[in-house]
Amino acid sequence: MAVLEDWEQHGSPYLAATAVMDKDHPAVRAFAQDIVQGTEDPVEKAIKLYLAVRDGIRYDPYSPFHLPLHYQASFILSRKRGFCIPKASLLCTLARACHIPCRLGFATVKNHLATRQLVEYLGSDLFVYHAFVEFYLEGRWVKATPAFNRELCERHGVAPLEFNGREDSLFQPYNGAHEKFMEYVEELGSYADVPLENILSAWEVAYGRERLRSWVQAHENSPEGQGRDFEKETVLDD
Repeated sequence: MAVLEDWEQHGSPYLAATAVMDKDHPAVRAFAQDIVQGTEDPVEKAIKLYLAVRDGIRYDPYSPFHLPLHYQASFILSRKRGFCIPKASLLCTLARACHIPCRLGFATVKNHLATRQLVEYLGSDLFVYHAFVEFYLEGRWVKATPAFNRELCERHGVAPLEFNGREDSLFQPYNGAHEKFMEYVEELGSYADVPLENILSAWEVAYGRERLRSWVQAHENSPEGQGRDFEKETVLDD
């Protein structure tokens, strides 16, 4: 508690608003207050916010990604969809709006149960700079992964990730059929804000410069979407 009080008094990057984490935006504040109303315990607040983002924001790996705007909390709330980084950015922002210190964690993960279309789109089953959040609760950092909504998990035969505010909640290594689902390959560190330059540079290396440029061009030509629906794509067994 002393650490949290010191952070609030002297300022902390894990409680601060940024251009991306616009915690003081009216829509963000209203959404956060609606979710946690009547709740005083920070752990319970974090759980409610986690569930609201996990299930209330559709997972969409084909969302725009190349501008800071694409990770802004108010923008994600208006779209109601996004891939792991925008969803984590929104959850992190909502936590700060509720006076819960929060930061972003990143890792490279291997997806053994992706869709055929997504693997072809990426040219890989590696997801570089997969994002989760780290809440500061009861004197320590606790990880939570809000990426996959309940309906999507059920379609992939995986139980949706739960979060109790006291134990890390990361992707399960196996699905319900005991097949490999997600494998953490490399931890990439924690950040107070979305490290967009680092992310784009890493994606260029992992997926190729021309492929990345083609994604950017497609989004610039069609800002409202590329006609892809991840929820209707073919789930591949390993």
